[in-house]
Amino acid sequence: MQPLNNPIWVMSSAFKKLQLPEIIEKTKEMGAQGIDLCVFRHDGTRKDHVATHLNYENFTLESARQVIEAFNKAGLKLSIGAFENLIGGDPAERRKNQDHLLRLIRMAHLLGGNENGVTVGTFVGYNHELGVQEGGFQKNLDEYVKVFKPIIQYAEDLGVTLLYENCPMEGWRPEGYTSTFNNLTGVLAARKLMYTLIPSKAHGEIYDPSHDVWQHTNPVDVIQATDMKRLHRIHVKATRNLQNQVRTYWGSMYPMQTVNPALAQQAGVPIPSHSWDRHNYEAMMPGFGGSDSMDWRAFVDTLNEKGFTGAFEMENEANNSKGTDNLGAIVQGFKATIYFLSPMLWPLADNGYQYNRTTEKPLKEAASKDIPIVTMEELQKRTVTV
Repeated sequence: MQPLNNPIWVMSSAFKKLQLPEIIEKTKEMGAQGIDLCVFRHDGTRKDHVATHLNYENFTLESARQVIEAFNKAGLKLSIGAFENLIGGDPAERRKNQDHLLRLIRMAHLLGGNENGVTVGTFVGYNHELGVQEGGFQKNLDEYVKVFKPIIQYAEDLGVTLLYENCPMEGWRPEGYTSTFNNLTGVLAARKLMYTLIPSKAHGEIYDPSHDVWQHTNPVDVIQATDMKRLHRIHVKATRNLQNQVRTYWGSMYPMQTVNPALAQQAGVPIPSHSWDRHNYEAMMPGFGGSDSMDWRAFVDTLNEKGFTGAFEMENEANNSKGTDNLGAIVQGFKATIYFLSPMLWPLADNGYQYNRTTEKPLKEAASKDIPIVTMEELQKRTVTV
């Protein structure tokens, strides 16, 4: 069993209104060790939990050096990411998302890539036109290979690793749609199939246990079945499954469906009030504002037994923290989670449970030369060499 000393990071999506220097200061104030920087497109279609904390439109080798200098000065590590639909949805938006992911891979390379632990977080998304056909799930896997094989090869050539997050994005489409499975990586089976289809080491995962909790799956069992060589990060977000009348009417296996409101009222049947009101749970930060529906101690112990040494990234989407739009409450949610996790992740020192920085090394200088931006169209036509 590994000695306890996993770093705890902040995901910057909670600080949409702050600039990078302010986020760095807040992260230091909390006592965290790194930041997963959100770098979403400014013109993207997503409006929920998005932020852009690096200038992706004009990111140069000098930009990378300045970022590395700022993070070394603060004693922090970093990664970057944006989470969009890359294999489905509107074809024009899909291509923009693919091109943006290629931009992020280039940026991660300039920031030192795998040598500095700078990974790129992403979704895969889902193609519903294929999904409604017979064999639709396999057709989505085939589409994934078509889109991601050249992307992963590009990342591998540049010394960068892509990490998929496992959120099914259950509210990503309007509530009138029957299915709430909108991201291929939302189940372990898909992730294992993806690694078999593309064996490259240049892709892996950020596992968020909260998504499996509302799917009535034990995250401990998922970790037991996970290839640990593919698991790089843990997203720290909690789910409290709500035991209310909605489950009585709609069950626990399927999302709440939309029907004629007047008919629903006459029948006394609950229906969704918005696109994310499909499953019966509340997003929380562990240790902040009540208990959640997961055994965190068993989960962390299992990760420790399996030799996981990666970062625990706090993703704050809690209604009583980020949902308040109050900076003080947002920071409180993060701090409470650090206190909640620290006895499970950090060694006991003179001043309590403290992260041991003695073996940490500063980020190395950025790449030795700049490289041009590449588009998906160009990537499909040629092999990128560096």
